[in-house]
Amino acid sequence: MEGQYSDQVMEHFRNPRNVGEIPDADGIGNVGNPVCGDIMRLYIKVDPATETIIDAKFKTFGCGAAIATSSMVTELVKGKTIEEALKVSNHAVAEALGGLPKIKMHCSVLAEQALTGAINDYLKKHGKPVVDKKFKDAH
Repeated sequence: MEGQYSDQVMEHFRNPRNVGEIPDADGIGNVGNPVCGDIMRLYIKVDPATETIIDAKFKTFGCGAAIATSSMVTELVKGKTIEEALKVSNHAVAEALGGLPKIKMHCSVLAEQALTGAINDYLKKHGKPVVDKKFKDAH
């Protein structure tokens, strides 16, 4: 695994941030990729007054890149408003990790999809229109 991955990917794989569940989460996003077998569940806690993500956690079953992208996306969205968090792309996640091998870019797409799913779950619960994002399949 080492060698093809950046130091940041290895760091987030070995010491992932924000692992776990938020029992009273305001939004939960679930995604999976049947081709590679990665499964991600992302939880967000939102301050309703400011619509700011005050906490984000994840549970991921998958390869090292899937765990690293899950970890990084939770770090990137904490403190951001819902609107700002929706702008976090798979490329931003990969870039923050110092890049991913082309064959593993789909993991960053899953992280973006899980985030969007959690945000849409939050928006639905609050009677707001959900976001229809188009995702590029990275396979």
